[in-house]
Amino acid sequence: MQYYPFDSRDKLYKPHFGAVAAEESLRLRLLLHNDARVHNAYLSIERDGEAPMEILMQPAEQLEDYRFYDCSVSLGEGLYWYSFYYDSDYGRMFVTKTETSLGIVSNKGGKWQQTVYERDYKTPDWLKGGIIYQIFPDRFAASGKQKQDIPDDRFLQSDWSAQPAYLQNGEKRSLGNDYYGGDLLGVAEKLPYLKSLGINCIYFNPIFEAHSNHRYNTADYMKIDPLLGNEDDLTSLCEDAKKCGINIILDGVFSHTGHDSRYFNKDRRYGDGGAYNDFSSPYRSWFNFHRWPDKYSCWWGVPSLPETNENDPSFTDFITGENGVIRYWLKKGIKGWRLDVADELPDGIIDNIRKAMKAEDPDSYLLGEVWEDATNKISYGYRRRFLRGRQLDSVMDYPLAEGIIAFITGGDGDKLCETVMTILENYPLPAVHTLMNHIGSHDTARILTRLGTNEQGNRAWQSSRRLNDWELGLAKKRLLAAATLQYTLPGVPSLFYGDEAGVEGFGDPFCRATYPWGNEDNEILSFYQKLGNIRRNNTAFREGAFIPYICRLGIFSFIREDDNNRIFVAVNRWDGCDSIDLPEEFKSAEVLYGERQDGKAILPPFGAIIIKA
Repeated sequence: MQYYPFDSRDKLYKPHFGAVAAEESLRLRLLLHNDARVHNAYLSIERDGEAPMEILMQPAEQLEDYRFYDCSVSLGEGLYWYSFYYDSDYGRMFVTKTETSLGIVSNKGGKWQQTVYERDYKTPDWLKGGIIYQIFPDRFAASGKQKQDIPDDRFLQSDWSAQPAYLQNGEKRSLGNDYYGGDLLGVAEKLPYLKSLGINCIYFNPIFEAHSNHRYNTADYMKIDPLLGNEDDLTSLCEDAKKCGINIILDGVFSHTGHDSRYFNKDRRYGDGGAYNDFSSPYRSWFNFHRWPDKYSCWWGVPSLPETNENDPSFTDFITGENGVIRYWLKKGIKGWRLDVADELPDGIIDNIRKAMKAEDPDSYLLGEVWEDATNKISYGYRRRFLRGRQLDSVMDYPLAEGIIAFITGGDGDKLCETVMTILENYPLPAVHTLMNHIGSHDTARILTRLGTNEQGNRAWQSSRRLNDWELGLAKKRLLAAATLQYTLPGVPSLFYGDEAGVEGFGDPFCRATYPWGNEDNEILSFYQKLGNIRRNNTAFREGAFIPYICRLGIFSFIREDDNNRIFVAVNRWDGCDSIDLPEEFKSAEVLYGERQDGKAILPPFGAIIIKA
């Protein structure tokens, strides 16, 4: 039998898979053929940005014609990179990483990553095994209650089913100022519906006063937008939701405000004060003026979004202090925050946000928006430390989202398996169990649209483009397969409101259409309800291990297991039928979804099976 020199995912070489806690003993084993004529073998390991340490490995037992070389290390919190080398009769040879977890004898490969996190890193248990429901608050549900103090420059749409505006069309109605009247009381009315989906967490896009329908241009962090309701409505919603087993987290947009805010106040909506109008304003230090007042740093160069100076002591205290934004709304009943563009926030303010949250409520949840691997992300020239125990609880899992979509639309099972295993290898388990596993959000085209067509066009084209019958039929089949993976892989699935009802649409603003109450696609909806029931009633989905099974071409299958529960899942992304042999214990076990015959999983086009042993 042929062996590799090293495999970071095989317990033969690395008994502890994945990230480790600080000071925990980490054992690494190199396996070299006797013909290599090894004199000494070494581990070369370096903390990110520092000089490598060379550790002599001890000769250990034989395995056929191979010998192990062994060492153990204890590491402090940080990000590490390692490889191996050995001296032999043939000179110095290197063992480096391939594109997967395997090692080869070559000096041209890469290094393995080792994440080491703080020993007391803990994430909220209440979210594990749960389901997140993301709500764009203006578009989910409207109570019909009369609103008070609504600015007169907002266009209030009277037709709930009308398409969101996409043109700059005169002073009254322009991109971003059309509103449909969704509100907090409307969400409260729909709590029984959300409970039927198995939801235990609502994530709201911004709800604070702001002068656009998306509200990412905050005008007042201490006030609920009047179209959504008031502070009492939020408190009441939090209380009612908790009775249904649902917690609420809010979107925190701290990298910038709106230009039309009480802090910047360029348009003088809030009187004569504000950083733009008053050089002596207490808010002026919150912003980076190159030349006051008209030259200032903007978020991605957008003048209506002046960047905040997050390191300014006054701003930091306003957000994270004893009476700051973070703690104020936690006191009102919310259970956590999602940080918009977390990778654009400096470490200091994220550190302080976590401290404030955990001081107020140790069980609160801090989620970050990071589009890449959050364990090794570099932003603004330095390595980030989001998931090592002093900052975020977890992140939005974009790598998994793209991996699932790529597989469902024609990719290979082995590539999706590599994506999943890389996440599990790099991310600390506390973060893994609370990852936000979305496949669509307010920032992307609707998942049904993405799965039905790859055509592109300008906004005018997008406004009139709908999936035809064939595309819609294909997209629905693909969506059910994608949702099966989303709900059963490690992490917490996040459902973007309306995806379960068959809403389609391209990017902003078309992905932000209203929920189609009374016109849902009941086939998709009933499937999501079934998935929610399966997930919430099987403990393996909380913190269970992930064990790949058959992952090839158009088939992806795996087992999730904990001490009490073993679940088998297989998905076929082909447009033709397929089948695979089941592991022995699943050949006569309970089928939760799908079809089994003669000890095989029967997988129709874009079909799936879930079996409980």
